[in-house]
Amino acid sequence: MNQKSLTLQLLNKTFAIHSLSPESTIPPEVFRAPIYFIAKTYEEVSLVLPESFTIESEDVESDWRALEVVGPLGFSLTGILSRISTVLANEKISIFAISTFDTDYVLVKNNKIEEAIEALKLNNYRIIRE
Repeated sequence: MNQKSLTLQLLNKTFAIHSLSPESTIPPEVFRAPIYFIAKTYEEVSLVLPESFTIESEDVESDWRALEVVGPLGFSLTGILSRISTVLANEKISIFAISTFDTDYVLVKNNKIEEAIEALKLNNYRIIRE
C-alpha cells in the first residue's frame, strides 16, 4: 500500500477531546459510547468521545471531526501519519492523531475539515464519507 492508494473515511460524528488528571477514574458512560479513545500518561488522561456523550472533565476541546485511514494497516507500513500530517501542516491545519492496532485516525477541527479534505485530495488521497 502506498500513499496514492490510501483512502480516508470521514466519520459522521463530531468529537470532543477531554483531559482528566492521571488519578481520575474513567466515567462509566465512556464505555457505552459507540466509539471512544483513552490514553493515559504520567501527567494526564485524554478521552476522545462523540460530543453527544458529556462527562465532567478538567478541560475539553469540542467540535472535532475524524478521518479514519481505511485499514487494516500492517505494522510494516511507515510514514502514513507523517505524510498526512505534513499535507495538513502545509495548509496550517492542526490535527489530533490517534493510532490503534489496525489503523490511524486524524482529528481536525470542524471549521477546517473541508479545507483538510481538499488538501488531501490534491495530494492523491481518496476521501469517502460515512
